Amino acid sequence: MIRTRIRITATLVPTAAISLSPLATSVAAHAADDAERRPNIIYILADDLGYAELGCYGQEKILTPNIDRLDAEGMRFTQHYSGSPVCAPSRCTLLTGRHTGHAYIRDNYEMGGWDRDAREGQLHLPEGTTTLGTLLQEAGYKTCAVGKWGLGGPDTTGHPNLQGFDHWYGYLCQRVAHNYYPTHLWRNEEKNILEGNEYFSAHQRLEEPPTDPSGWDRYKGDQYAPDLMAAEALNFIRENQDGPFFLYFATPVPHAALQVPEDSLSPYVTEGWDKHPYLGGKGYLPHPAPRAAYAAMVSRMDREVGRIMALLEELELDDETIIIFSSDNGPTFNGGTDSAFFRSAGPLRGLKCSVYEGGVRVPMIARWPGHIEPGTASDHVSAFWDILPTVCALTGIEEPADLDGISIAPTLLGRPVEQKEHQYLYWEYHGSQAVRMGPWKGVLRRGQNRLELYNLQSDIAEQHNVADENPEVVVMIRGIMMAARTESEHFPLKKE
Repeated sequence: MIRTRIRITATLVPTAAISLSPLATSVAAHAADDAERRPNIIYILADDLGYAELGCYGQEKILTPNIDRLDAEGMRFTQHYSGSPVCAPSRCTLLTGRHTGHAYIRDNYEMGGWDRDAREGQLHLPEGTTTLGTLLQEAGYKTCAVGKWGLGGPDTTGHPNLQGFDHWYGYLCQRVAHNYYPTHLWRNEEKNILEGNEYFSAHQRLEEPPTDPSGWDRYKGDQYAPDLMAAEALNFIRENQDGPFFLYFATPVPHAALQVPEDSLSPYVTEGWDKHPYLGGKGYLPHPAPRAAYAAMVSRMDREVGRIMALLEELELDDETIIIFSSDNGPTFNGGTDSAFFRSAGPLRGLKCSVYEGGVRVPMIARWPGHIEPGTASDHVSAFWDILPTVCALTGIEEPADLDGISIAPTLLGRPVEQKEHQYLYWEYHGSQAVRMGPWKGVLRRGQNRLELYNLQSDIAEQHNVADENPEVVVMIRGIMMAARTESEHFPLKKE
């Protein structure tokens, strides 16, 4: 196992002043020397997939053979963190390289309502934002985003086409993404009307299950959005196989609602996990076999990852393509999902919407044949805001100066002794704050004045608050919580 030592330091050095270092330059040169062209980049982002919902991370009920193969052929990270415990801010940190103390979007911020004709979209990225897309686009990459966006609706500056992506297909709005049989998706700036999908609310409740099994069909349509998105992603790869290209595949799966075609559902129904249907009591849509449906959604997503891998092999692009797979936050608690049954967060405390480990520690796997040693694992502490500088280092692009991220290219390329480490990781969400510093995790929950402190090296489940025994560490982490953030017009840090 490739390991890097976690270093504890009391020095609070701003990470926003990071520039392209000699190390990053040498890493980029190393990558360029070993390839005939700059590598293609495929970043696959699952939605609400838990830390332990993949076979390679210990999952025993849900089958994920293709992602497990990705792991066997690449590097698995055991201490990788999302940008936030919820969707939009996590995606913002990923694409901009700035954590939620500095990011423009720090929470889900709706710009419309739930009515059928309500305005679509969430708070939009401003004009002129530097993103992974803009950097790679300016460097000559063909860029594509497919899936769920959440960083700006139609006719806003946050639209993917205005944030560095030549091609876009999917849900612009996270609310619309609550239904996998929507009436439309967006292809660039045009609505793609999905024939055979009639409108119905994505949040319904039943008093009693239908007496006729066909009664569940009201929550289906003819065209399943994740299938359409996967086809769009494959088509982009085919059309741009001469590269270099960047594909950001932000699948909406397995975020609720529980909806999946029968061919994926049937194998799990036979497991007999579901004694009772889900009637919609915790939001989203009813389903006759909720546990089976959830597992089927994850496995169908895994199937699409396998199709991407097969296409790269067919086009002889394996050695020229970096694939990174991760999830935007921890597993969810509503919509008929059962994270306890699947042990979705593994040994971690908390789920989505929590700044405890279960809400922000996520799987990450990276594969690049000939460059990343297969079958390896790293416990290097990293986060979403590291992806942008990492891609810059691996492609030879000059790194922006205002990042919170640190390139993990040395770890990926098997040179862990050259890997720089974070002095801390920082999150804020809905009035709560969290800091990871070495083995320490500090949590200050909304409405609380006393900081909780956990030693993750001996207490990964965050069960033993050791703040009273380590007052000096508490002081240091409180200092970080004050220094690591700037004020936000849209997201003031309210502690009451």
